[in-house]
Amino acid sequence: MPVWKIAIDGPAASGKSTVARLVATRLGGFYVSTGDLYRAVSWVALERGLDVANDPAAVTALLATLDLRYGVAGPGRLQLYLNGEPVAPEPLRSAAVAAVVSLVARLPAVRAWLCDRQRDCCALGTVVMEGRDIGTVILPDAPFKFFLTASPEERARRRLAQPGEVPPGSTVASVAAQIAERDRIDSSRAVAPLRAAADAATLVTDGMTPEAIAEHIVRAVLAGGQP
Repeated sequence: MPVWKIAIDGPAASGKSTVARLVATRLGGFYVSTGDLYRAVSWVALERGLDVANDPAAVTALLATLDLRYGVAGPGRLQLYLNGEPVAPEPLRSAAVAAVVSLVARLPAVRAWLCDRQRDCCALGTVVMEGRDIGTVILPDAPFKFFLTASPEERARRRLAQPGEVPPGSTVASVAAQIAERDRIDSSRAVAPLRAAADAATLVTDGMTPEAIAEHIVRAVLAGGQP
């Protein structure tokens, strides 16, 4: 069976996670959420009372106390482990973590620390890895690269449909503003800014279902990567 490396990048709430999971299932591979690695570091920082916004040195020092990696938990399924213990997904999807993860992700030391941990996943076989710098930094040699995007309003509606991701009382307008700020931070950071790889196929996904997007990517991969 072929072994593929597939990179899916895009801004917040562009549907990367759902689509990558569907593609991995279709191709018999592993879905790798790199965002959950950054969320896990952010979650631990909050749990330990660190001032993420104003004390980046404390976040950097935190890394020395962490062993964070993916392991195979079953056929086609990975589990994130922190210091040998499985990480439940619910804390990582909280509004508190979502509010600070871009601040953690822009720290060069954090990005460097997580780089090899992301690349190590390729030893597992076919991987569908999603994030913001997969095609440009983590897997620049991946033969299949896709960049998913959508309008801020479409992305806000998707984020609102995800339980726990936004504070109570949020509206499409308020979430769209939060997403725009996340885009600004991600796109302007000094290290590995959010951008499409030069050889990535860009998909504007407004009005498309995750299944339709995944089918488009699967067809492209099976056809040899032609978008």
